[in-house]
Amino acid sequence: MKWAVAFCALVAFSECLRVPLIKGKTARETLQEKGLWEEYRKKHPYNPMAKFQQQKGAESMTNDADLSYYGVISLGTPPQSFKVVFDTGSSNLWVPSTYCNSPSCNDHHKFNPESSSTFQPTVQSFQIPYGTGYLTGILGYDTLQVGGKKVINQIFGLSESEAPFMEQMAADGILGLAFPSISSAGATPVFDNMMSQGLLSKDLFSVYLSDHGQVGSMVLFGEIEQQYYSGNIHWIPLTSQTYWKIKMDSVTIDGNIVACAGGCQAIVDTGTSLVVGPTNDIYNMNAWVGASTNQNGDATVPCSNVQNMPEVTFNIDGQPYTIPASAYVSQTSYGCMSGFGNGGSQQLWILGDVFIRQFYTVFDRQYNMVGLASIA
Repeated sequence: MKWAVAFCALVAFSECLRVPLIKGKTARETLQEKGLWEEYRKKHPYNPMAKFQQQKGAESMTNDADLSYYGVISLGTPPQSFKVVFDTGSSNLWVPSTYCNSPSCNDHHKFNPESSSTFQPTVQSFQIPYGTGYLTGILGYDTLQVGGKKVINQIFGLSESEAPFMEQMAADGILGLAFPSISSAGATPVFDNMMSQGLLSKDLFSVYLSDHGQVGSMVLFGEIEQQYYSGNIHWIPLTSQTYWKIKMDSVTIDGNIVACAGGCQAIVDTGTSLVVGPTNDIYNMNAWVGASTNQNGDATVPCSNVQNMPEVTFNIDGQPYTIPASAYVSQTSYGCMSGFGNGGSQQLWILGDVFIRQFYTVFDRQYNMVGLASIA
């Protein structure tokens, strides 16, 4: 990456707005190490579709115990740093604040508005519902720094209370990268301010997720970096300008259609760890790959079988996107788990990190398309 940094020094600043992403320990791993996972799972059931069930004026989220990628931003003058999930499945920026006394806030960095000379308060409140509670707070404005560049007068949420499950999150908050139409309280998303303030050479951002160690992953604003992918980028039109939603043709294994028969809608979401789909489709996929569902709803496989498990192909806009078992099975000292999660009765798919790790992904706001290319 040293050559990339040197290259950035030679070109216009607008072309090199990059944030390294860290692949940290997940909430599941932390709780398993403490022997608390079974109890936690019962109290906080995983509902991956909760964040896509829109309520007027409130953006939903869910307790994803397997999220692992986050990057560092800062807010205020002088800067106060926070670890955030760069989430293409939501639109708001929020961080814990000194107004919050929830245990979840106390275990994370808190924004102190009194320590920032550029903070501008509002009286406007916001709330984000979860499957097991709410995050509530107020909105304010301040200078945001992303990748070393400043976004002036960025509106963001300062939490006043947080749902209990957030205590286990490695990240402090969320930076949403979906569309303004789903933003809670009508707050202008970070990426829209980047565009309007002329910080980008192109109205797009791209994501590379590495599964090799803690470092190497990256979100790049305003640019596409060829070192991260091979072959050509295939461009897929969006079917709505809310989430990054596209049409998927089918899911196949060994040439057999096993899910999404006749086509379905799929959201490309960096803020969801698994590939998630309707109950019947996911059960069928997991049966084809030899996984069985345990009492927690997790689909597990014998670790000794991984090398013999089939590839799974997601057919999108006439192109096959194939992922091997080594990519869709996660292996820890506690066993092996399928990366295909049950989304319930809703006929919607989420292509989360299990999928995105295999494909360099470009999110284009100028032409409202998603670009996919095999990782290099």
